[in-house]
Amino acid sequence: MAVEESSEPTPEEDYSQPILSGEGASDYERYLRTDALLALQKTPDDQVHRDELLFQTVHQSSELWLKLAATEVETATEHLRTKEIAPALRLLRRASLCLQLITAQLDMLEQMSPWEYQTIRKVLGHGSGFDSPGFRAVRRVSPDLGEAFHALRREAGLSIVDLYVRGREFEDLYQLAEALTEWDERVTVWRFRHYKVVSRIIGDEVVGTQGTPVELLGGLIKKSLYPELWRARNEITARSNEE
Repeated sequence: MAVEESSEPTPEEDYSQPILSGEGASDYERYLRTDALLALQKTPDDQVHRDELLFQTVHQSSELWLKLAATEVETATEHLRTKEIAPALRLLRRASLCLQLITAQLDMLEQMSPWEYQTIRKVLGHGSGFDSPGFRAVRRVSPDLGEAFHALRREAGLSIVDLYVRGREFEDLYQLAEALTEWDERVTVWRFRHYKVVSRIIGDEVVGTQGTPVELLGGLIKKSLYPELWRARNEITARSNEE
């Protein structure tokens, strides 16, 4: 039995109207929750100085990138525990790039006047970078990543030095070692830039908002997430000199 085709035209979809639920005039705004996101900064009436918008923008966006970086490292670690090195490497590259981005945007803070920043500093309370949820997450996930790497290395019967010397035989593990070294370096570079920004704005012989001397911040630069990977470079050079 033949079915008659409808002679009525199919109504065209109105792409100007949102179809997602939530607040916002468009699906872009609703998906990204821009109403909430852009309301997280102080309003001009609440600001003690107009540079509070700059200050909050840098720090709030940094927290987002740190959240992503920590998530990528955590998932990469899960991949390594099931011996999936390739997807882990891809996520670790992302994580390191997150650190590069937040390091670069610290340049914005140096556009503030050291004197005018003092006005902002008075309304920060005891706020300190040591309380950053993003940085705490980075510190939380990094040791597990190191343990997962070393488990794979030990399973292959390799010391770190042997892994580098015989890198062509164990390319995936070599690349993994370098990815951890890159992650470690990016964290250190970010810490260094943060220290220099603080020193440039408030000085390096003063006490921070949480009662911590700025010089202590500088001392943390020497700390590594994976010191054994850095020590291996010294051993490699020593072995080469002996030969």
